[in-house]
Amino acid sequence: MKPFTQTADTLDQELADKIDGILAAHGEDPTQLVGILLDVQAASERKHISQPVAVYIADRLNLKITQIYDVISFYSALYDTPRAKYPLEVCNSAPCRVNDSDTLLETLKDILGIDLNEVTYDGRFTIQKVPCFG
Repeated sequence: MKPFTQTADTLDQELADKIDGILAAHGEDPTQLVGILLDVQAASERKHISQPVAVYIADRLNLKITQIYDVISFYSALYDTPRAKYPLEVCNSAPCRVNDSDTLLETLKDILGIDLNEVTYDGRFTIQKVPCFG
């Protein structure tokens, strides 16, 4: 295990300790990278994998940073940009659109003053289109 050294552009010790715990729970096994990234993302305040976090994980698992970003960019459940605390998900399937999900989407955009995938000024809300979950 490599010691953690903090610099101005890295993550804080508390987050590093959380990541270390997640890595330990996965046996520091690089074949479990998707699960590791999902767990780390869930532990992040803004529910994303920041660059310092990605670098830290790559370093700890002896992977190239490009391998981390390949996984993040492949899986739609992983994010490398900060997300809102409360994502508002609107279905974009044909049956839901017939039931007027487009009006709901436009109403949310008007009320919150944001467009799709934008975050409100206070970091609380974002609007996303998602596949049907019902």
